Amino acid sequence: MAVLNEVIHQPVRLRIMAALAALLPEMQVTFNYLKDALDLTDGNLGAHLHKLEEAGYVTITKTFVRNKPQTYVGITEAGRQAFLEHSTALKEILESSQQISRNDATDAAKGHTGHRAEDASTTL
Repeated sequence: MAVLNEVIHQPVRLRIMAALAALLPEMQVTFNYLKDALDLTDGNLGAHLHKLEEAGYVTITKTFVRNKPQTYVGITEAGRQAFLEHSTALKEILESSQQISRNDATDAAKGHTGHRAEDASTTL
């Protein structure tokens, strides 16, 4: 069973990684593109990108375009792999819960009902 990635699992970082994983390898997007696409502030996006960069999941390239600073963000191969593993873990959790729901529905149709925790309480 795949394991959730604690760095990627945070909702904003998950959204960042999903956006970057959709890119072709070696492609990058601008900081402003990510900020606008994900509706984040400069500071919020910057802090999360720093955490992802520390983990080795993204690259951040600062350059100048027409004498103005421009920041580009891309996903590393390690980041792409970590995102894939995290996505797989999430899918396994969802599939497992759907299987449990299907089993409960089948049991109910057969006249079996589950029990709730309070039904199992005992008196002293």
